[in-house]
Amino acid sequence: MRIARAARVVVAAAACGALLTSCASGSDDGSKKDDAGAGPGKSAQAGSVDLRRIPDVGDRLQSKIPKEARQVVAVYGDGEDSAKSTVVLYTKSGAKDATWDKARSWPAHNGKKGWTTDHRENDKRSPVGVFTLTDAGGVLADPGAKLPYTKSASIQAPHYWPKTHWHDFDYVIAIDYNRAKGTPPNDPTRPQGQAKGGSIWLHMDHGSGTSGCVSLSKPGMEYLLRTLDPKQHPVVVMGDKANLDA
Repeated sequence: MRIARAARVVVAAAACGALLTSCASGSDDGSKKDDAGAGPGKSAQAGSVDLRRIPDVGDRLQSKIPKEARQVVAVYGDGEDSAKSTVVLYTKSGAKDATWDKARSWPAHNGKKGWTTDHRENDKRSPVGVFTLTDAGGVLADPGAKLPYTKSASIQAPHYWPKTHWHDFDYVIAIDYNRAKGTPPNDPTRPQGQAKGGSIWLHMDHGSGTSGCVSLSKPGMEYLLRTLDPKQHPVVVMGDKANLDA
């Protein structure tokens, strides 16, 4: 099945460049250091919040998390116009009334111009919302991903980008914003049209803002790839603090 999937992603180099523009580089400074204990959601461990909910996420987005979801990647943006954020993985047991446990946390980056509730092609902002996570891939071999993984050189970041960005797409998890589920991350299909943008991914960090994706360290990406499980219906909840808390 994976051989068949890989065969569908053979694209020309020019086309590949067009598909990847949504994750192009920015200029914001930031750390790539992993930190399993810092950042948003830390208060949840002290028992001061309702652990049946994802911490610091208001009713609007909380209600959009599917009931069957047992894994949530929360992306807490520092601010509406900030490129810095924190990624936190929450997990839940199979029990109906189980609480969310904070598994890991990493410093991260988002769109270099921040966040938007009305994402548009090339606006350099990451879309706010709740999105499923169904497909993964990258230039490197499958590290043991539980999500369907497509290894393909066609996902390679263009080498006319700065050298510091060449490994951005060594590992990728597609965020199901304006894309066809069940396809490789760089499939060009955009159900809502080209103007709404697309190719919004979790991928490896280069130390600054992106053009819409969310980036974190290589160890962080490897952990997510080996942990996110289709059977657990993983989703990402992402946005700046104000929009998340609405």
